[in-house]
Amino acid sequence: MVCPGHPVPRQSMSRLDLEELAEIELQRDEEEATALGAVRRTPVAPMAGPDPALSMNHPFYDVARHGILQVAGEDRLGRRVVTFSCCRMPPSHELNHRRLLEYLKYTLDQYVESDYTIVYFHYGLNSQNKPSLGWFQSAYKEFDRRHRKNLKALYVVHPTNFIRVLWNILRPLISHKFGKKVTYFNYLSELREHLKDDQLIVPPEVLRHDEELRNLHTGRLPPPTKTPPPRPPLPTQQFGVSLKYLKDKNQGELIPPVLRFTVTYLREKGLRTEGLFRKSASVQTIREIQRLYNQGKPVNFDDYGDIHIPAVILKTFLRELPQPLLTFEAYEQILGITSVESSLRVTCCRQILQRLPEHNYAVLRYLMGFLHEVSRESIFNKMNSSNLACVFGLNLIWPSQGASSLSALVPLNLFTELLIEYYEKVFRSQDTHGEPGASGAARDGHARDRAAAGPARPPVPPRPLPVAGRPL
Repeated sequence: MVCPGHPVPRQSMSRLDLEELAEIELQRDEEEATALGAVRRTPVAPMAGPDPALSMNHPFYDVARHGILQVAGEDRLGRRVVTFSCCRMPPSHELNHRRLLEYLKYTLDQYVESDYTIVYFHYGLNSQNKPSLGWFQSAYKEFDRRHRKNLKALYVVHPTNFIRVLWNILRPLISHKFGKKVTYFNYLSELREHLKDDQLIVPPEVLRHDEELRNLHTGRLPPPTKTPPPRPPLPTQQFGVSLKYLKDKNQGELIPPVLRFTVTYLREKGLRTEGLFRKSASVQTIREIQRLYNQGKPVNFDDYGDIHIPAVILKTFLRELPQPLLTFEAYEQILGITSVESSLRVTCCRQILQRLPEHNYAVLRYLMGFLHEVSRESIFNKMNSSNLACVFGLNLIWPSQGASSLSALVPLNLFTELLIEYYEKVFRSQDTHGEPGASGAARDGHARDRAAAGPARPPVPPRPLPVAGRPL
């Protein structure tokens, strides 16, 4: 990809020369933005809007309040996405860049045990809010192997020649392997081919800049293609359709076939796989399996030779439901779980679940029963209830508009952790909610799956769970 602007000289340059060139390129970026019609006001970064879930007690409230970092759901491979928006950065004298780096590490530390993706929105970086070039070097050095290993993609959106100069400055530090993870996108439409539109958090300033760039290059862009009308789902469709549709097309079976098949396979062959649900898989393979399921054709996971593939399929199924399994209505209630006294949280979970539709409750109970089994094998698979909650939290619940904010992750993950860790208490057998479903196809199917996995183990008493230094 060729960045817009002036070409970087090819001859060898010293570090001081490159730093001077970087400053020149940044000034050119500002001039070009002005030419596009962007008004450069007195350097006050636009706020992302008040986040009701962000507490002033947050350890990095001074940085987090600007909305520079956001967690934007997951990409098409089930990898958590973190966005960094330069347009949210205030002038340098209003932001401690050392604190920004610490906050970035604090955020990524929540995800480095699993595969993740970073989206860097370059638009908005200017001479007044730019960190020093030494800061960029320090930032790369301070991210150790834990951070780099599971970073699977770094997407740079709207790059300029400043990015290319910066890359030359950092080149002695950056390994070839890490460099292959970096992808440049001139337009948001290119980025959206890799990410889910409804979960991608894009600042309005970036959207306007993208539109201005497209208008500028209209003569060189292919004409927009006409979007075909949506086609009705196939009778055998498994992904992207409602639980009710699946139930109606599967003779009233409450547990969707793709969910039952993947759970059965993982219970039989994957319970002790280290890092289960943390790893991603080839997007081509996942799409092929989705196509087979949607066409009603059999899928044999043994043919693929990778236990992580059915794990990704399970997460993909949940993520592509038209409405989250925990429903949009429960979102605000779940956010309040952190304000509930520790001893009452399990009861609070039960009360929230009692309001779920019967079908959702039955599917959730089936899934949480399996994840509870996975957590009991954590000595082998390294996936305790807390780790599983970090993976599944945003696959079970998301807001009806936009994506969950970074500060919402704590209550969402905590709620999910409670469902997994205290499964027997939350879904105890004397529940009256959804008994027809629980005692019918769902319960019978669960018994069949458990039989396939071998004799049942005696229940393990729940243990206290630490969250942010406090017991649940």
